[in-house]
Order: sequence, then structure tokens, then C-alpha cells
Amino acid sequence: MASADQLTEIRIELFVDGVPHGTDDVLQVLDPADGTTVGHAAAATADQASAAVAAAHRAFPAWAARSPQERAALLTAALAPLEADRQATAEVLTRENGKILAESVIDSLVFAHRFALAAGLADRVEQVTQLPAQPHRTEVGHLPLGVVTIIVPFSWPLAILAASLPYALLAGNTVVVKPPPTAPLATTRTVELIARALPPGVVNVVTGTDAEIGQALIRDDRVAKVCFTGSPGGGKRIMEMAAGSLTRVALELGGNDPAVVLADADLGPEAMQRLFSGVYDSTGQICMAAKRIYVHRSRYDEVVDGLSTLLTGTRLGHGLDAGVTMGPLHSARQQAFVRELTAAARASGAEVREFGEAAGDLTRGHFLRPSLVLDPADDAPVVVEEQFGPTVPILPFDDEDDAVARANDTWAGLAASVWSADPDRVAAAARRLRAGYVFVNAHGAAHLDERAPFGGFAHSGMGREMGIEGVREFMDTRAIGFPA
Repeated sequence: MASADQLTEIRIELFVDGVPHGTDDVLQVLDPADGTTVGHAAAATADQASAAVAAAHRAFPAWAARSPQERAALLTAALAPLEADRQATAEVLTRENGKILAESVIDSLVFAHRFALAAGLADRVEQVTQLPAQPHRTEVGHLPLGVVTIIVPFSWPLAILAASLPYALLAGNTVVVKPPPTAPLATTRTVELIARALPPGVVNVVTGTDAEIGQALIRDDRVAKVCFTGSPGGGKRIMEMAAGSLTRVALELGGNDPAVVLADADLGPEAMQRLFSGVYDSTGQICMAAKRIYVHRSRYDEVVDGLSTLLTGTRLGHGLDAGVTMGPLHSARQQAFVRELTAAARASGAEVREFGEAAGDLTRGHFLRPSLVLDPADDAPVVVEEQFGPTVPILPFDDEDDAVARANDTWAGLAASVWSADPDRVAAAARRLRAGYVFVNAHGAAHLDERAPFGGFAHSGMGREMGIEGVREFMDTRAIGFPA
């Protein structure tokens, strides 16, 4: 790989109403692995964000008037340019995000896959339910909402965007996409390719700071719904802004996801790899990653030793370098936060084991060696908080009921997992966990059934993505009563 200083700087503009638009100000995008400049993104003003909403509003009637099958065909055709651009987009994403190149390629592949899944639901969009009984013959159907704003996080921006974007479009809505300000380049590049293949104004992309354009994309009376993926604090701010215009919100706000390993779990090499990946993929920066592991005491050492062996092979470095298996954290702030969690655990008496080898210069980036935190107290910050980084607490239990109760004792409820070789036992335990998605003998995005709705309980958010439920999130329900 060429050195970061030799790589081309990327420049992107807004894409509104079918054409690019420049801005007076720009956002500097830095590589979290070495601090070099990856590129610059347009920094929109509030007026420019409002213009994007206006473009989507103008495009809505004609787009909504098309049949779902027509919209699905256009969405499928819009994917064609992505294949040739995938490698270049993945390299840009790795440079601005920090994750390894293979994960950036997967991010782009998942984007296309979710578009295809959404298009496959076209025949169900306009399904009508008939209520034939007296005193009326009533039909219940669904209509698109209007303009939708989708606010995307840095972590898996393409995959997360595609959990909403194609479903909103298939339902007949038009969209304004706001990429993450610290990693906007690959997302804007991809969205523009899609937008160019659709009628002007159907998809628009606006980059900029939350403070400058956030309110314009949320409080505008022409915005029917806002989709946000991020922190609980960010979700609360979105709700506060949306309240003024009674704009609907869908929030995916992260989790504190437990993995519960029962006494009879298969802990062979393949199972341990699934558990390891469920914790440490993308340097632990995945909303549905396993963030607490409860292990039956009889298998505790086995889990610790298995994860330790896999962690020993971790090679930290720039995500574009060959042989690197873990990149940096995305921000210095998150690096400091995870360090605080492990330091507090160590100070309280828990053992913290660190692993990994440097595969290059780590001094300029937000690198953190992956770690295990052994048997901390249940109220330790590393157990209670969402660490969103490469560390995980491992907690022993003796009683299955106690393990389930401790797993459910959290502010969150996004995902969870249960590990057992007994199909009946694992199913029973899975149904007792309070989470929007429960994995069995696996954990993480690689094992997600994307035909199913995804979303969280409690403070992990509201609303569902993907599946026909994901389409209905972007539609109003209408009943028409006829005389019987």
C-alpha cells in the first residue's frame, strides 16, 4: 500500500435535485489510523439543507405515484454502478473510518444486498386487508409518508443506511441522507451513484455539521420522518427537535448486548471464532456486538482461554495494510473512554488482560490493544456502559435463571445471544431475553437474518428496520369503510 501521505485526497459535494452543489465551507476528514487528511466534504448551510428537503418534497408526488414494482425495478437498476466502484469506495471508507479493508468491502456488499431484499418485497407493499363482516366492508391499506431524513453513523454507514433507505424508497417516499460528519466520503460517493440513476430529487445527500444543518433536516414541516442511528443522548436530541413539528422518529441507539454461555455450550474452534467475531469485529464498534459475556462457571476458563488464544493473533495497524486484523478506534474521544472503562475495572480489582501486536506505527492513531476484563462487579462501568471498543467483561454464573436476570438488567435491549447444544434449552432461554434480536450459538451482524425486522427494546430505540415491518415504518395506515 502507498503511504497515507501519498494517497489522493477525496473531495465531495452535496448532491441535491439530481446535480452536485458546492459550498463555501468544507469539512476536513482525517484518517483515525495516522491523522492524515483523507479528504474534504462540503459543509452545507441550513439554507442548503432546506433546499434538499424542498427537492425531495417536489419529487414525492411523482415517485409515490409509481407502482411498487416500478420503484423496485428502478432501485435494482440503480445498483449497477456500485460493483465497479466497490474497491475504491471500500478503500476510502477504511481511510476515513479506520476499519480493515475487508470489512469496508463487506459494508458495501451489504448495502447492495439490503437493496435487493427490499426490492423483493414490492408485491407486498400495496397489500390490502379486507374486513368483510357487518356493519361495513372495510379495507385496510398503506400509503407513503412523504420526505424522510436518514442520519447515518460512522460505524457501518453503508449497511446501516441500507437498512432504511431502500425500504423508504420502495414504500414511495423521497429521502435526504445526512452522512456522518467525521466519515462522510464513502457514503456520499455511494448515495450519489444511486441518486443519479433515479429521478431528480428522489434521493439527495447533504453533508455538514449537526449544529448547522441538523435542525433544517428535522424541524422542517415538510419532513415526515427522521431515522437516526447513534447514541441514546443523540436520540433524545433528535426527539426534542422533532417534537416541535410532530415529525415521526425511528431510533436505533446502540446496546449493551449480553451473550449467555450455558453449561452445555459447544465451545469448539468454530464456536469460539463466532463469539470472538461477535465481540471484536470493527474494533468492537458495532451496535449489536456482544458487550457482556456471562459464562457458566464450569466453562469459564474454557471461554477465557479460547478468546485469549484468538486475541493473541490480533495485528493492529492501518486497515489498508496487508495482514492487519484490527484497526484503530474512530475517535480519540472513544479511545479515551474505553481506556477509562478498563482502568476503572483494574482499579476495582478485576483482572484486565491485553493482547495484540503492532503491525506498523501506532503512535499517530487511535489504537487500543484488545482486552478481556475478568469477573468485574455487575455494577462496574465496563459492564453497565456500552464500551463500543475492543474490550469485553466476562462474568461467571452458577444458575441459569440468575444469568438471564443479570443479562436483562440493563438500560438497553438491542441484541443478545444464547449458547447451548440443547435446542429446546437454548430456545427457552432465548425467549426469556429482553432484546429485539436474539442470536443462537452465534452473535453479530454476520449472523443476522436480514429478512427479519431489526430494532431495540427500552433505550436501544424505537421502530424497526428491514423486512415488511421496515417498509411499514415508512407508511401510514388507512382504512376505507364501504356499506355492507
